[in-house]
Amino acid sequence: MTTHENILKTAKTAILSQSESIRKLVDYLTPDFAQTVEAIYECKGKLVVTGIGKSAIIAQKIVATMNSTGTPAAFMHAAEAIHGDLGMIDSKDVVICISKSGNSPEIKVLVPFLKEYGSKLIAITGNKTSFLAKSAHLVLDATVDAESCPNNLAPTNSTTAQLVLGDALAVCLMELKNFSAEDFARFHPGGALGKKLLLRVRDMLDQALKPMVSPDAPIKKAIMEISEKRLGVTTVVENNQILGIITDGDIRRMLNERDHFSDLCARDIMTKNPKMIQADAMVIDAFNLMEDNAITQVVVVDENQYKGIIHLHDILKEGIV
Repeated sequence: MTTHENILKTAKTAILSQSESIRKLVDYLTPDFAQTVEAIYECKGKLVVTGIGKSAIIAQKIVATMNSTGTPAAFMHAAEAIHGDLGMIDSKDVVICISKSGNSPEIKVLVPFLKEYGSKLIAITGNKTSFLAKSAHLVLDATVDAESCPNNLAPTNSTTAQLVLGDALAVCLMELKNFSAEDFARFHPGGALGKKLLLRVRDMLDQALKPMVSPDAPIKKAIMEISEKRLGVTTVVENNQILGIITDGDIRRMLNERDHFSDLCARDIMTKNPKMIQADAMVIDAFNLMEDNAITQVVVVDENQYKGIIHLHDILKEGIV
């Protein structure tokens, strides 16, 4: 067997080992899990997640997931807790303590203080007879048969199990709260989803690039406006209301059909009733309008008043689609 084949064999074994550990978690779920979800949902304070070593890293990820899905959460390192960080705990909080063994020295020191604060204590542990499990109000079983590490030492399957239980809690809480895609976007305004669901057309308008000519403007003026504003189009406007548009395609067609155009003005070659969108519409709606009509720009109005042009390239640069 080649080196590459050996590596792939080891990788497959590790992945299958972790997937089997996750599968078994389904059998370990008890009413404690449902009560944990209800306790967090009804919590008048915040969710605090703590741990030591690799479990602390998993705790941070769970906190990040909770915060991004509408459950206020904070991370507290188990070792730092007894050196001042316990000040973040309130009796109204729910505390999740993560530890594979449930017997590490830091956990044994921390748990009595957590109970003294009066917070509801939830254990995520792989040892149901541990100090942590016996001290907690509720226990989530994260038992694994072994680590995928060849020495059965490095936290691999055990941390994956902890992570999966945290994700399951978050998903259940999302359902209880009817947490929608729009809610998710509000917590991720800088991401693609946030922009897709929150960014409005007016937010993308550049007033310095607002091409327009009067209906009586000579064709040369229209050509210069299209060139200067670099949007491939100019509107034909009267009293700030749209009469039509002239695209660079309209200009090319005119030049193909006529040798002279000095006698023409903007109204003679404009396209009436162009595609328009309201300024308060979502940017994704502007994109769909362009896609449906095979165009690259849309006129933006606000109660029939011309506001500007939104271009396909600007939408693509935002990473919305």
